[in-house]
Amino acid sequence: MILFFSCITIKINLCFPSIPSSLKTLSIDGHFDFEQVEHAAKDFGNRYSYLPLAVLYPKSVSDIATTVNHVWQIGGGSELKVAARGHGHSLQGQAQAHRGVVINMESLQGLKMQVHTGNFPYVDVSGGELWINILRESLKHGLAPKSWTDYLHLTVGGTLSNAGISGQAFRHGPQISNVHQLEVVTGKGEVVNCSEKQNSDLFYSVLGGLGQFGIITRARISLEPAPEMVKWIRMVYTDFDTFTRDQEKLISGQSTFDYVEGFVIINRTGLLNNWRSSFNPQDPLQASQFKSDGRTLFCLELAKYFNHEDMVLVNQEIKTSLSQLNHIPSTLFISEVPYMEFLDRVHISEIKLRSRGLWEVPHPWLNLFIPKSKIHSFAQEVFGNILTDTSSGPILIYPVNKSKWDNRTSVVIPEEDVFYLVAFLSSAVPSSTGNDGLEQILIRNKRILDYCEIAGLGVKQYLPHFSTKGEWKSHFGPHWEAFIRRKSTYDPSAILAPGQRIFQKPIAYS
Repeated sequence: MILFFSCITIKINLCFPSIPSSLKTLSIDGHFDFEQVEHAAKDFGNRYSYLPLAVLYPKSVSDIATTVNHVWQIGGGSELKVAARGHGHSLQGQAQAHRGVVINMESLQGLKMQVHTGNFPYVDVSGGELWINILRESLKHGLAPKSWTDYLHLTVGGTLSNAGISGQAFRHGPQISNVHQLEVVTGKGEVVNCSEKQNSDLFYSVLGGLGQFGIITRARISLEPAPEMVKWIRMVYTDFDTFTRDQEKLISGQSTFDYVEGFVIINRTGLLNNWRSSFNPQDPLQASQFKSDGRTLFCLELAKYFNHEDMVLVNQEIKTSLSQLNHIPSTLFISEVPYMEFLDRVHISEIKLRSRGLWEVPHPWLNLFIPKSKIHSFAQEVFGNILTDTSSGPILIYPVNKSKWDNRTSVVIPEEDVFYLVAFLSSAVPSSTGNDGLEQILIRNKRILDYCEIAGLGVKQYLPHFSTKGEWKSHFGPHWEAFIRRKSTYDPSAILAPGQRIFQKPIAYS
């Protein structure tokens, strides 16, 4: 699920009082706002709030390049930062810049989106464009991107700076595996076009690079023919081994399904009754008698894309595939929805949560990549001992194939051929001191991470956040030297870093 915006931080050696006048001298098409900056001190994580000095609203890529080059020419040394902000969906304040400058990347949405049809269709988009807008525009041509995040109201530059994953990743890989070309503003303020064949090292450095090597200002995204409808399916398991065996079967070979995810339910009341508002039970009587109270359950979620004229064939394919799974028969629920509605399903939940004042709360999320060989040990300890319920938010769990991830990118994943995403998507109740409060959720997160470390599970964090250079070095592991080389090449003055800096001081390239 999940995914996030392009975010960099620029440190400059300049006395704070002179900064406004320095910025005002820049020749740009957009403008700086030095007054209305409060919104740039917020993000989805809702745990950090740092007021910037100014917000840049660029009208062109050259505005960003001019600003970055200006900073680079001045040189590094102070604590002032410039952060590129997409839709503000960071979790740890990465898009904020305390007494610095925030670049509003969504101002670049005005750049025309261009859909190219043909045998190998693609779309050229701004790095500040939202994926939901790309979907709407590409659907006008009967096309759509291949790989998604579960939530579409995120910017292109943001998700490509991380990975961008959802239930389609087992087949198509993450979003960073479906990009043909990028336009990037480097740490020197240079505007560089890059792809697999042109400036390829920069291309793969930036993809999954956490904003360490530049700002993504434009991207060419691969498209495929878009379906009209989706069969959306859920079913429940009580045995974790059986659940994961079926998940792994579904992502191997020629799967019938186009989307495979899952989630964990611990001690939830009336689970199946809650599904009835969106899904139809295939055995209503038995489903009504199913009890979820006090149990740890595992839900398999599938989707099959289709067009209306193929419905008979698709129904038979689904029936055959489901007969080979080992779920509890009475828990099978199926819904049929338009493709657009399925992909934008989380936004519907967002609207409901906003209406209840439950969207803008702290989100201490924890996202982990876990090797297949360790997932059972992880589940036994975490779902069996550490967690007592899932009332704080959903827990996603599903496998992906490493073969669909390009090892030339900067993203760090486990070494095994199959690994799992486990995402603890918690929402904290403000002012609560109970299990649903921020402090207790953070304690649980730490217990999970401590267990993974002590047990030597080889876990890697997705959307990582660490406090020390040593922790980052451990995260990158054998890829650390490659990271250092790329950093020295594209950011020789070490002025680029996430808002919560990877390094407390510039890197010493040695």
